[in-house]
Amino acid sequence: MSELTISQGFDDSERAQVAQMYWVAFGQKLGRVMGPKRRAIGFIQDVLDPTHALCARDTDGTLLGVVGFKTFASALVGGTWRDLARHYGWIGSTWRIGFMALLERDTENARFLMDGIFVSDGARGQGVGTALLHAICIEAKSRGYSEVRLDVIDSNPRARALYDREGFVAGGTHKLGPLKHIFGFDSATTMIRGL
Repeated sequence: MSELTISQGFDDSERAQVAQMYWVAFGQKLGRVMGPKRRAIGFIQDVLDPTHALCARDTDGTLLGVVGFKTFASALVGGTWRDLARHYGWIGSTWRIGFMALLERDTENARFLMDGIFVSDGARGQGVGTALLHAICIEAKSRGYSEVRLDVIDSNPRARALYDREGFVAGGTHKLGPLKHIFGFDSATTMIRGL
């Protein structure tokens, strides 16, 4: 991989690209609840918060990957019921927000919460994900945290292997039970890395 840079956020002209990359990474998990794809990507594009993103770019400035985080103030992909209603209507937003709440992860004072990492198809396997993980740890430390927390689903062994290699340690595992048929995975494992 050629040299890459990590910087805070992205500009409005990149919103569509970031939303598309997010959907490629998480659409399989979110598709039954957030679909159809066109509406889901439109919603994601509208609610993205670039202040809660670190972006990897090559020397030409091409966006290669993004790692998001969540604070008490916001998240990379947040949004309210009103945001959902703009894209799905009143009824569609009401049941969707209920299902999405089941996947919600609370912030806490002790650990910095990483909230999604995704790399463009052409940049996978080239160290972009590793660079973004290092960047999120630096960001956490600069904010006074001593640990970073993330969740990884059981159907994503490639991500799990990366987190293991980078020093994240498995904590508790949460089973979805019957909801696995909706979200397409059985369980999520919380992983923590000390800084």
